[in-house]
Amino acid sequence: MALSVASSPVQIRCQGVLFDMDGILISSLGSVERSWTKWANLRGIDPELACRIAHGCRAIETVARLRPDLDSEAELKIIEDIEIEDNEGLTVLPGVLNLLASLPADRWAVVTSATERLARVRLAAGGIPAPARLVTANQVTKGKPHPEPFLAGAALLGFPPEECVVFEDSSSGAQAGRAAGCTVVATTFSHPVETLNAAHYLVTDLAGVAAEPLANGEGLALRFHPLER
Repeated sequence: MALSVASSPVQIRCQGVLFDMDGILISSLGSVERSWTKWANLRGIDPELACRIAHGCRAIETVARLRPDLDSEAELKIIEDIEIEDNEGLTVLPGVLNLLASLPADRWAVVTSATERLARVRLAAGGIPAPARLVTANQVTKGKPHPEPFLAGAALLGFPPEECVVFEDSSSGAQAGRAAGCTVVATTFSHPVETLNAAHYLVTDLAGVAAEPLANGEGLALRFHPLER
């Protein structure tokens, strides 16, 4: 679906920003798909199905869905080790470093479906300093598309979820952000536009997103030109 960039910018006033990691901060699509293909082949599962289900979801829930007969915790360790060993092609995405540098450290967090060990490895490989506030698969009982991860992220920042903006790239992530009550901005980097209906706004990537702290600690102003559906 071809989208055009809106001529007029959007400005969102908020208190905090919650970033997904894979597909938002770093490009890890190749690593994710190679890793899940390897695991799927080990376990007699269609690799295409495994990759499709895995995107944006906690690995332990993906494993339980694909092979409920196996020990999910044991399989999680296997897929986690496979993913950690595959750092090929991990790069920071456009606009990320400038945007993060413009945000006060206490106003943003990373909310990822990856385990903490994997998240820290990928962030380091992408050249992104580990954030002060990080929500990972280990810290929630229900992963995306359930709202729990973003509710936890908003709580870490100390703001109501409706005062937070979520940046996501997957259908499950956009649904989770919306269900949490956040404003959701989805990038079109890695998933088809038609799967991102839960997002309030679409952008190509973070290169066109600017953030500015408001006076007197009143929050943030995010500005960007959204894509027109």
